[in-house]
Amino acid sequence: MYRILVVDDEEKIRDLIKKYAVFEGHAVFEAEDGMQAVEMCREHPADYDIIIMDVMMPELDGFSAVREIRKYCQAPVLMLSARGEEYDKIHGFELGVDDYVVKPFSPKELMLRIHAIIKRANPAPDESAKEVVRFEGLTIDFAARIVTVDGVKAELSPKEYDLLFYMVNNRNIALTREKLITNVWGYDFYGDDRTLDTHIKLLRKSLGPYSRFIVTLRGVGYRFEP
Repeated sequence: MYRILVVDDEEKIRDLIKKYAVFEGHAVFEAEDGMQAVEMCREHPADYDIIIMDVMMPELDGFSAVREIRKYCQAPVLMLSARGEEYDKIHGFELGVDDYVVKPFSPKELMLRIHAIIKRANPAPDESAKEVVRFEGLTIDFAARIVTVDGVKAELSPKEYDLLFYMVNNRNIALTREKLITNVWGYDFYGDDRTLDTHIKLLRKSLGPYSRFIVTLRGVGYRFEP
């Protein structure tokens, strides 16, 4: 059973998500706006397995709410928005948001995404992931989830970590977009490839001079080639 905090000023949206989540056996908590969500997370920072956060809300928008919530609670966040502009998605991913769903959405797809996000946030122990690898000045500590660039710790979002770790573990192999999305996102992706491209762009920015290790394979996908 997951504990899901749904934050949306539209009651019908909260009711829709609650209906499907409860049917699957999950517990749902509700907040009508960003301010209420921040207060709930401040008072009970460990009570939620995932937060479903609307972007456009009165008083405090979803992005600002996530920024405040991160001071108290590290639960993964899935953003909901009526807008699908790349700028909004990039802004959310830079804040450490785990996924982004554009309204109107399929409740079944939303539940698949919730399951995938929580599964990634709580991975099973993997002995092979306890190694530390180095490529020139780029150091990757799988167990600690720490990446350093020329001795300086890189601030990666959870999705950037997942994407980088998967590519490093499959280095020098051509990875199709479909393969990357399936293995990193953990479900059959219903959106477009721009979400993957956006994360690649952010990851390259985080890697600085070592962004060259991520090679674009035109018409295919990407390859990590140190």
